[in-house]
Amino acid sequence: AAPAGAVAFGVKHTEGVSVDVLLRGRAEPEAVCGAGARWPLDEGTVLRFSMSRASSEVNDNKVTVSFYAEGGKPINQAGVFLTGVGISLDVDADRDGVVEKNSPNKASWAWGPEGHGAIVLVSCDKEFP
Repeated sequence: AAPAGAVAFGVKHTEGVSVDVLLRGRAEPEAVCGAGARWPLDEGTVLRFSMSRASSEVNDNKVTVSFYAEGGKPINQAGVFLTGVGISLDVDADRDGVVEKNSPNKASWAWGPEGHGAIVLVSCDKEFP
């Protein structure tokens, strides 16, 4: 997606986003910590971004990639807006027919008719080898 003539790129992001640059041939990713850093635009380079909390509104976070020509002249920018979605698995931990977010029995499990805790059935066969 880089424009013609681009040889390097830089990344900026909002506070709610974490960005790593994975360069071909290196085992460890480089964390993007502020503006100014630039990386060579090589095939196999990957940007990995994530969010650790849910957004307060739609499109409230952004990652911007700036492309540079030889000599550091800016060519163009590309951006993506992000919305973090919170996902929670709540269960009927007391087995009383009511799903509660704050049930004290979510952290433990007890067998039997007076027991508590989630019952999870997992299908772990190979349907698609």
